[in-house]
Amino acid sequence: MSEREMPEDEDLEEENAPPSTASAIPSAIAPGARIDEAEIHSSAPADLLRIAADPGLTEDFALGLLKRADLPLEVIEQLARNTNALKSRKVKIALASHPHTPRHVSVPLARQFYTFDLMKVALSPTVPADVKVAVDDVLIARLKTVTVGERLTLAHRASGRVAAALLLDVAIMDGKTLGGKINPIDAQTAAHETRVMQTALGNPRLTEALVINSVLRPAACAALVHAVAQHGKWSSRREIRAALLRTQHLSLARALEFSRDFAGPLLHELLTASRLPAQIKEQLRCESQASSPPASC
Repeated sequence: MSEREMPEDEDLEEENAPPSTASAIPSAIAPGARIDEAEIHSSAPADLLRIAADPGLTEDFALGLLKRADLPLEVIEQLARNTNALKSRKVKIALASHPHTPRHVSVPLARQFYTFDLMKVALSPTVPADVKVAVDDVLIARLKTVTVGERLTLAHRASGRVAAALLLDVAIMDGKTLGGKINPIDAQTAAHETRVMQTALGNPRLTEALVINSVLRPAACAALVHAVAQHGKWSSRREIRAALLRTQHLSLARALEFSRDFAGPLLHELLTASRLPAQIKEQLRCESQASSPPASC
């Protein structure tokens, strides 16, 4: 089954709901048995370990185990070795999302996931921060292989780090290397990537720090700088304006507008570290000194 055949909008809340401490698993598994929530009370650690190791463990019982927030580490590791239980996609996702699952279990599992399953794990409130970063890294490494539709969904719903990576990925796609030459991408692809860029800039998890880091990277293209400089949310922020003044691609009109936010000494410092063309920097300096005699321009 391809990733495009996977449902994109499965309920995040359902799969990422925090485990319940009230759930417990019966100490015996009957073939074809289903969990009866009314009969679930508690199980000793030894029973949990035996259940996790049972080769006949069903998806329902495995998921029931993983609903316990107090599941011991040894039970989680035993469940991770249960090949029959791990045939279930839902079990693998629940295992990778459990708050007690160690990184050496969750990250290798994540590498087997579909694109949107990776996104769900990275956004799960139960997943430790270091595991989220590792899962995001797996997802970022796949960006060049996913479809336009998937890129748009990720730009809208994924973490801020993935949204920022898409901004730079679009910047890199502004030209493709082939045979040592840079070839412009076709108009249709450019239009799609512009949509991805605009969607990523609107991602609610994207932060000011990530935007600043993106526009200051050497890979940032003119399209990204111009998009940020014209964005209703980001272009009004003083720190982002300062970052844009240090880039290579800011237009003269925007540079003049943004430079008015900064007093002479601070503007001079920004321009010293700026990659703007020399003539634009000189124009900004002249505009800054215009009201302070003697004028040098």
